[in-house]
Amino acid sequence: MSPRPLADQVVLITGASGGLGGAMAQVCCGAGAQVVASGRHLRRLDALYQTIQAQGGQIQLYPLDLEGAQPADHQQLVERVIDEYGRLDLLVHCAADFPGLTPMMHADPAALARALHVNLTARLWLTQAALPALQAASGAVVFALDHAERGEQAYWGGYGLAQSAQHALMAMLRAELHNTRVQIHALCPPPMPTALRARAYGHEVAQIARPLEVAAAWLDNRYRAAQV
Repeated sequence: MSPRPLADQVVLITGASGGLGGAMAQVCCGAGAQVVASGRHLRRLDALYQTIQAQGGQIQLYPLDLEGAQPADHQQLVERVIDEYGRLDLLVHCAADFPGLTPMMHADPAALARALHVNLTARLWLTQAALPALQAASGAVVFALDHAERGEQAYWGGYGLAQSAQHALMAMLRAELHNTRVQIHALCPPPMPTALRARAYGHEVAQIARPLEVAAAWLDNRYRAAQV
């Protein structure tokens, strides 16, 4: 694989203050991309910035809490990227919300709404805002998500429902964009030692993939597919 397969590309990553989002930012920067990293945890974003700067990568931070962001905020984010770099090649959705396994009868209504919004609606709004720029660049959208079956399993609440809906959303987008060069991809990572998984299963040690390993494998697969 070329050492810089994303050279000159502009990548926007949400949830960059989390485990997988931060790993995707590091891998994309290492592959030559100019990365805009969005997230809600300022200290983690700053730590990511310091790490990537030390590695010689290019990154710009854009703090944003998706829970309260409105469509205009997503539009402004995309406009800032275009104003700064003139293009957008790749949008990676890594932001997620999962309060834990809870019977629906006892689930907090606000937590249900938050999980549905962060995991589904916010992703849809940002994708809508980004599509014109992605069409101009023949770009792609990557949805980091769980299995669609989560929406049919007990206790997964708004998070599970949002996973099923995201799979339907991706199918819809592929159908609508089949005459364009915009690609829609799903990234369903294996078990990783992240805070989200810990809330469901606790801290496991066996058969766990590190986020950096998952991000690197995604880049390798994406690059090879692009060469076919």
